[in-house]
Amino acid sequence: MWLFFHKLASPPYFYALAGRLIPWFGSICLLLTVVGLYLGFFVAPPDYQQGEAYRIIYVHAPSAWMSMFIYVVMAVCGAIVLIWRMKLAEVMAVASAPIGAGFTFLSLASGSLWGKPMWGAWWVWDARLTSQLILLFLYLGFMALYSAIEDRRIAARAASLLAVVGVINIPIIHFSVKWWNTLHQGPTVTRLDAPAIDLSMLIPLLLMFLAFKFYYATAVLIRARHELLLRERATAWVRKLLERAGA
Repeated sequence: MWLFFHKLASPPYFYALAGRLIPWFGSICLLLTVVGLYLGFFVAPPDYQQGEAYRIIYVHAPSAWMSMFIYVVMAVCGAIVLIWRMKLAEVMAVASAPIGAGFTFLSLASGSLWGKPMWGAWWVWDARLTSQLILLFLYLGFMALYSAIEDRRIAARAASLLAVVGVINIPIIHFSVKWWNTLHQGPTVTRLDAPAIDLSMLIPLLLMFLAFKFYYATAVLIRARHELLLRERATAWVRKLLERAGA
C-alpha cells in the first residue's frame, strides 16, 4: 500500500495512471447521468406537495453535495501541502477549485429556480443559502490568491492555507438547517433513522450523485494532467513525452 502511494506521488506515474482512468470515469459518468435523469424526470412520480417542480432536486442536491465534498478534498490536499509539501497535492487542490466553484454556482442557481415557486422569492438571506454563498467566495478567493502569486509553489501554499481555514464553513453549511430556523428544508437523505424520500425518488437522486462524483473525477484528472505538464515542462519525462507525441 505504501509503495502504491509512493508511486502515485510520482508525476510521471500519476500522469500515465490518470490518462488510463479518464475514459473509464467519463463513460461511467455519462451512463449514470443518462439513467439518473431518465428515472428522475420520467419515471419518478410527482411530489404530493411540490408537484413537478421538485425534479430540480436531481441537479440541485448533487451539486450542493459536490460543492462541499470538493472543498473538503481541497482542504485535505492543502493540509498535505502545508505539512509535507507534496507537489501532487498542490496540483489536485488547484485543479479542484474551478470544478468546485462551478458546482457551488450550480447549486445556488438551481436553488434559486426552485425557491421562486416554493418560497415566492429568488433569494432570501437564509442561513443555508448565505453559508453556501460564502463557500462560493472561498472558492473564488482560492483561485484569485493562487493566480496573484507568480511562484506556483508559494502560491499553492498560500491558497492551501485559505482552504484549510475555510473548511470550517462546511459543517456550518451542513448543520445550518438544524442550528437556525431557516426556510431551507432539513435533511431528507442523510437522516439517521431513514431517508424521508420515497425509494422511486431516492434511487435516481443517488445515481445523479454518483454521476456528479465521476464527473468530478474525470474533470479533475484532466485538469491535473494539464497543470502537471505546465509545472514539469522543463523536466526530462515531459520532453520525452512530447517527443513521442510528435513522432
